[in-house]
Amino acid sequence: MVPTVEWKDGAVRLLDQAQLPERVAFLDCRDYRAVARAIKELRVRGAPAIGVTAAMGVALGAQSIQSTDFDVFSKELLEICHALAATRPTAVNLFWAIERMKQTLAACRQLPVEDIKRRLVEESQRILDEDIAMNKTMGRHGAALVKDGQTILTHCNAGALATAGYGTALGVVRAAWEEGKKIKVLADETRPVLQGARLTAWELMQDGIPVTLITDNMAGALMRQGLVHLCIVGADRIAANGDVANKIGTYSVAVLAKAHHIPFYVAAPYSTIDLSTPSGEQIPIEQRQAEEVTSICGKAVVAPAGVSVLNPAFDVTPAEYITAIITERGVFKPGELAGRFRA
Repeated sequence: MVPTVEWKDGAVRLLDQAQLPERVAFLDCRDYRAVARAIKELRVRGAPAIGVTAAMGVALGAQSIQSTDFDVFSKELLEICHALAATRPTAVNLFWAIERMKQTLAACRQLPVEDIKRRLVEESQRILDEDIAMNKTMGRHGAALVKDGQTILTHCNAGALATAGYGTALGVVRAAWEEGKKIKVLADETRPVLQGARLTAWELMQDGIPVTLITDNMAGALMRQGLVHLCIVGADRIAANGDVANKIGTYSVAVLAKAHHIPFYVAAPYSTIDLSTPSGEQIPIEQRQAEEVTSICGKAVVAPAGVSVLNPAFDVTPAEYITAIITERGVFKPGELAGRFRA
């Protein structure tokens, strides 16, 4: 897979996911505002990838600050952090990564500003490297739950494209495939932006992993026919009680899975667990523009002009519908999170 995000020649280079699968193109962001726009416009998406990109956006913004006085530099950098944090409200990895960059700034306050700028770039690269390593470890934990010959249903895209590399839910798929298990994947199209159709199907085909694309409303019928053995999805935020916010439609899949006695797993790094949020009721849900629903990828119009539209980007799956949560630290029941991890 080509890199989702990287620091290249003093710019943040992104694989432009808005153009997939028709075209593999890259977007070179040369200031933090371009990074913020790329996150807002879904040119980069997926909670871990957003976090890495935001960290690099902070590092990039730091390079343009002219002052050598720490207090002035710090004030301007915190304004950049605020601008990047305002791009998408649901994905907690965004705030986690920005907080790490703030901590790096505070730890370096005695250093010359030029050294601080270099340290910020290094920290953003560490966040990227750690993400890939965590995903591979998570994949190994999750692969133990997958049996040879099983068919896995996934929703949205939680693969290498949604992370710094390898993937969360698709990281489990990749790990099982690398172990020699003959598995198949059913990918929900994931309306309205079609991340399953455009991204998950493309990504798995690149790796030669068998994938079949289905519409979102086929899942229940296929479960009833015994064609789904387990479900694995990613997450944008996990509350302390184990409730999970993920792409809209995830809740429906979880309800269907429980009704058909099919295991429903969530794969996400520790950084996605937000112990400061008691339950899913407190998770802010991003509302996006109507055009995503009334047209297909901004091209073919599929609804009458002026129709009222609801377009929440995420929904919350209550912990009771989740079999287990797969992290780089192991596999846990949703109710175990608060006791296992600290806020």
